[in-house]
Amino acid sequence: MYHSSEYKMNHKRRGLALIFNQENFGSTSRAGSRNDRDKLLMRLTEMKFDVKVYDNMNEEEVYKSISEAAEADHSDADCFLLVFLSHGDKDHVDTYDGQISIEDITSPFKGDKCRTLVGKPKIFIFQACRGDKNDDPATACDAVDSVVEEPTGDGARYTLPAGADFIMCYSVAEGYFSNRNIASGSWYIQALCELFEKYGDSLEFTELLTLVNRKVSVRSVQCGDSQKDGKKQVPYFASMLTKKLYFRPKK
Repeated sequence: MYHSSEYKMNHKRRGLALIFNQENFGSTSRAGSRNDRDKLLMRLTEMKFDVKVYDNMNEEEVYKSISEAAEADHSDADCFLLVFLSHGDKDHVDTYDGQISIEDITSPFKGDKCRTLVGKPKIFIFQACRGDKNDDPATACDAVDSVVEEPTGDGARYTLPAGADFIMCYSVAEGYFSNRNIASGSWYIQALCELFEKYGDSLEFTELLTLVNRKVSVRSVQCGDSQKDGKKQVPYFASMLTKKLYFRPKK
């Protein structure tokens, strides 16, 4: 039984999840990215997503895979999710041989193009740098409390903007560098997977993302480089969701 303020998540399928893992770039690599990929695959499979993993794809292959997903029938799915693990900058992420804009990744799934996802959550997660600045530490005065609220809803049906029901999740705020451990994986994806495991079937999704922000923000760089040691990172998410999003266990 779903409250009118929540997304309906009792369709036959949880939905499609795409993981683009861009680890190798010719003579260079993003060491640790496969750990992010494997953790995500495990967690999303546990959450009953139909997961497809793509490693080291070129620009044309990425476009093709995104187009195929957008053209698929999502009528019996709860939602859609896409993760991109790569290098990047303010408005794009890198493929094996080029780059693709974030707008080009998301726009095929808007309501005027992908009709079977209208009114359903569309989740995009980007693990990539969005600049080259390192965030500086600041003294914390107060602890972060988790607050659960239950807004009311009237159950009415509305026409929705084509861009509604998206949530954009970034490993770091615009302009900043995103940290990755070459052995264990990125700070953001590892924290996200850990909190998915603990609270993925109970917490509302934006509340879970806030806990991820908290977990990442308390970490500091410790690499023996005086220019980098002590530097910080905080993730960022922008929500165009119109209801609360819960990933309760599917029967």
